[in-house]
Amino acid sequence: MSTFSDLMNLLLCFFVLLFSMSSVDVDKFQQMIASLQNTISIFPQGDMSIGDGQMVGAGVRQLEFLDSYYNEMANSKSEDDGESEGGGNTVYEQYKEEALQESERMEEDIQEQLANSGIQNMVEVEFNAEYVELNLNGAILFDSGSADIITEAYPMVDKIGTILEGYKENIIEVEGHTDNVPISSQRYESNDVLSMYRALSVANYIRSITDIDPSHIKSSGRGDYVPIADNSTPEGRARNRRVVIKIYNSYNSDID
Repeated sequence: MSTFSDLMNLLLCFFVLLFSMSSVDVDKFQQMIASLQNTISIFPQGDMSIGDGQMVGAGVRQLEFLDSYYNEMANSKSEDDGESEGGGNTVYEQYKEEALQESERMEEDIQEQLANSGIQNMVEVEFNAEYVELNLNGAILFDSGSADIITEAYPMVDKIGTILEGYKENIIEVEGHTDNVPISSQRYESNDVLSMYRALSVANYIRSITDIDPSHIKSSGRGDYVPIADNSTPEGRARNRRVVIKIYNSYNSDID
């Protein structure tokens, strides 16, 4: 009798435990759903479940429509991302347009100053959204195979220096370019070296005749890698031997 009584008690406890695990407090569950709805609004207004379903033991069969909910959320996020990218592109295009307009104004001002100085026929001027470019023929500045500015070129470079002083808050870059005819001398071992020294010679002279912060002026040698004319003709090679002065607009002058 004692053993049987203990067994019945154990069985009773076991089934009570199973029953407690398999039942759901509907009132508490609905309160939880309402709380979620009001807090993070993941359910439709006024609904107490994600979709039509039935309560079952140990859980809810209401989640069968959860994948649809997440798909809708994913599609919505993709649309938002697309709008953000579109907005970013719009801002970028506006930025480029404003930079281009500033370069255009700079170009007009420089053209006017070149004309007033009487050297408009010695300098080609172009511009883009980053900078205004002054193109100087190398034959006007240097003797063949040399990086020393010839005496006759100093007055022209002086006038260009005066123009550059109007843009002392901008970055100014001097580039040296050559044709593709190989050079090898005791002083300049290649076109790369010659173009580098020519750019440096012009940059240093501009530093010496202006009050522009020397750190705002930089130089580089481009060799024969960026031709603007056909190197197979004497005329084309003459155009490719040049010094380019780039005056960056305020949108592209990264000055610390």
